[in-house]
Amino acid sequence: MNRPVTRGGSVRRRPVHGVMLLDKPLGYSSTQALAKVKWLLRAEKAGHTGTLDPLATGVLPLCFGSATKFSQTQLDADKSYEATLVFGQTTSTGDSEGHVVQSRPVPALDQALLDGVAHRFMGPQSQVPPMYSALKQDGKPLYEYARAGETRVRAARAITIHALRLTLGEDGQTATLQVTCSKGTYVRTLAEDIGEAIGCGAHLSALRRTATGHFDLAQCLTLDQLERLSEDERLDQLLGAESLLPTEHAVTLGEADAARFLTGLRRRGAWSDRELVAVWGDQPAALLGSAHIKAGELIPTRLLSPIEIQQTLAQAKPETL
Repeated sequence: MNRPVTRGGSVRRRPVHGVMLLDKPLGYSSTQALAKVKWLLRAEKAGHTGTLDPLATGVLPLCFGSATKFSQTQLDADKSYEATLVFGQTTSTGDSEGHVVQSRPVPALDQALLDGVAHRFMGPQSQVPPMYSALKQDGKPLYEYARAGETRVRAARAITIHALRLTLGEDGQTATLQVTCSKGTYVRTLAEDIGEAIGCGAHLSALRRTATGHFDLAQCLTLDQLERLSEDERLDQLLGAESLLPTEHAVTLGEADAARFLTGLRRRGAWSDRELVAVWGDQPAALLGSAHIKAGELIPTRLLSPIEIQQTLAQAKPETL
């Protein structure tokens, strides 16, 4: 395995900019997975784009350097999952990591019944977040209260299920769930609600995120794959920070307007209103930041610093280092 260069037993950090698409392994928290990849890249600054439980695997975009400024776009993005539901048992956590709190007989299930149940959960609805979640109350994650045996009142949140399919397993006791949903949706809670709709309860035994926004599993690398690469090859796997921003309707500014934009000044032009656009400079071609457009005004939202722009250009062109 290629290990990061160290000095005095510690990792020598360096500026790294971009997005690594990780296929998060089973048993790792999102924070642990981020720490591992940050170590492999020797990156100075990093952040992930939303929590995946240790039980869950799949698409986890990791942001480094300037890309962390745009991570909110992935937090807000729709997500797709594939999961295995086990009918007849409700657990304390909604998945197989918890203890069984109730067992009930499973009725005779068929595909027509599951199709009807899936249809009932389509579209906008309210969902109460589970106690075993990272949502905070009074400064503490809910799972800390849950582990202490406390239950807190949680406000229901508006979510949307865009697509949902349930496929009955051969044993008649399980089903494969495929769902595309809005941000804030807990698939564990969805599984529990489906089990209650059938009348026997349910929990998850497996969960895999297959897509987030426009990123999917086909673009991801595993930790094992990353570990086998050299340091330069790992850097080559990074997507630019612009991959987090809309690719259509990008705005390109000339040198003078680019310099003004980077100071936070608004620019006026013949632009249509947009909630989010990527803003580029043309000399050199470099991402400057993000903005929104209102009444023909380009209004800065997130800006890269001059040094971040220089480092990103240098990272993309090693011969300039």
